[in-house]
Amino acid sequence: MSSIIYKIVARDAWNKALETGLFTGAEIDITDGFIHFSAANQVRQTAARFFRGQDDLMLVGVDAQILGDALQWEPSADGEPFPHLHGPLSLKAVVSQDELIMDDAGRHQFPDHLPAD
Repeated sequence: MSSIIYKIVARDAWNKALETGLFTGAEIDITDGFIHFSAANQVRQTAARFFRGQDDLMLVGVDAQILGDALQWEPSADGEPFPHLHGPLSLKAVVSQDELIMDDAGRHQFPDHLPAD
């Protein structure tokens, strides 16, 4: 299993994190009390379910091993475990940053380096 987990985030929010060196979460993360991530085999489903039709997004890859005990795999509403970071994300754990571009049909196009589902 890959130690890389992924966060889909609005470009503006990510740019703010780049300025400070710390990502404290999107609005939903702040509301829920943790930063939502997806495993490589979950991120396409996450994009389709929660970010459908949204552009100006970034796909941020994070080395989960660097996050330590603050990262917990917790069940979602359907019972599938997802990675949740209980605390801010230090950009030192970031291993990739890619634009999440939409095609003409409104589907997000993922970078070639992202493992297939």
